[in-house]
Formats: sequence, structure tokens, C-alpha cells
Amino acid sequence: MSRTFSVVCEIEPPTRPDLTRARHQIGMLAPVVDDFLIPDNHIGRATVSSIAVANEVHAMGRRSIACLNSRDRNLLGLQRDLLTAAAYGVDRFLFVAGDKPTAGDRAGGLTVRTMIEEARAITGRREFAGVEPFGIGVTSGSRRRLAPWKRAADFVFLQVGFSVEEVVRWREENPTDQPVYAGVMVLASAGMADRLRASVPDIEIPAALVERVRADPDAGVAAACEQVVALRESGACDGVHFVPVSRYRQVAIELERLRPRPR
Repeated sequence: MSRTFSVVCEIEPPTRPDLTRARHQIGMLAPVVDDFLIPDNHIGRATVSSIAVANEVHAMGRRSIACLNSRDRNLLGLQRDLLTAAAYGVDRFLFVAGDKPTAGDRAGGLTVRTMIEEARAITGRREFAGVEPFGIGVTSGSRRRLAPWKRAADFVFLQVGFSVEEVVRWREENPTDQPVYAGVMVLASAGMADRLRASVPDIEIPAALVERVRADPDAGVAAACEQVVALRESGACDGVHFVPVSRYRQVAIELERLRPRPR
């Protein structure tokens, strides 16, 4: 694959009005990752705006992708967020549906598809004069075909999984010139494996990995970082979307140990 393999690392956004921990995550991981993804009210819990945290990433000299979900905003809210992002210089987004809401919790009307259409159209309007078009990403399940309308996006984040072979198979079945980032997650505990299986029915977690983590809580970090290396060597994707959960310190150390060295 001709493009450079990139590691896009997700950080945990603050749930309080304090950016100290977010800055610490960025500072720890910056030497070993290429970009940062900032979730948007993930798992239905209010967090500091992903755009504000993305601006903090830029202030620390790194690049970011701000996640925006359709669940929590209407059209005016999306326009506000895009205007705010343009003012900050935040220019890349991952558009997602968000976790399924309980009855009455969806803000109104938006879908990922309409968000893409609005973001494409908005930079041509007078109030966005001089603003470059936004870079927009979408997600895809590893057991699903890439929907035709998703090909209007600039990049694709593939669902978190634990199988390199599944990523290779998906790429063979879904040829695309869009950069594809495979999802890799640290399995922090055997209990986490149970929760993932319950919330993401499509996910397959190897029993051997669960037993490794049960015996050694740090085994999940090593396994995830080894998966990053295997995906890089496979040539099947352009990079990974890495989810370290709370283990970002250990991940920084392990990725540094495994990073390729100049010959």
C-alpha cells in the first residue's frame, strides 16, 4: 500500500470542566501516534465538546479528528458545530450515529448521511468564505458491505475487532480508494470482554485472549499493540483507530518498544 500507515489514537474526553487529564493523554501518546480522535458524548455520557478538545490537541502541536454524532444534534446544532470548528481551525471529523438512544433522547432529524451532505454544502456558503472543505470520515462494520453513500466520505473507520484476517477479508470484498483505519482496542479485563460481546453482537473476541487477560491484566495492551504491527505488515489498511481505554500510559510504552527503527 502506497500511503503511510498511521496510528489514530482515541483519547478519553473529560466529563468535568478540566482538561488536565486530556492534556496528559495527548502528551504521553504524542511521540508514538500520528493523530488523535476525540469521541463525542460516547456511551451516552456528557463530555467536554470534541471540538474544544480537538482544538487543545492542535494547541499542543498535533493533528486531530473530532467525532460528531447525529444522535445529539439537529441541523442548527450541526451548523453551530461546523462554524465553531472553522473558527478553531478544526477541519477533520468522524460522523457517527451514536449509541442507540432511549425513547425521546434523539435531538431530531439528522443522520450520518445528511450530516455529510450538510458539511459538504456549508463550506460553499458566504459565511464560510475562505474555509477549506472539511475532511469527513464514516464508520463501517467489518461484516457489512461499505454502503454506496459512504463512499462520499474521505476516509473509513472499520469497526473494532480482534482479527487481522477479518480486516483483510473486508478489504478484498470492499475495494475502495478511501483510506481505511481498522479498529483496535485494548481488552482491559475478562469482564470487559463480556460487556463488549453483549453490546456489539458482531464482535468476536478470541477465548485465548480473554484467558491471557484474566491471568495478566497487562496482556491486553501487548495483544493490541501486536495487532497494530500485524495490520501494518499485512498492508490491508492505511492505519488503525486505536482505543487504549484507560491504559494509555502502558500503550505509549509498548508502542514505543514496537515502533519500526530506521535502518
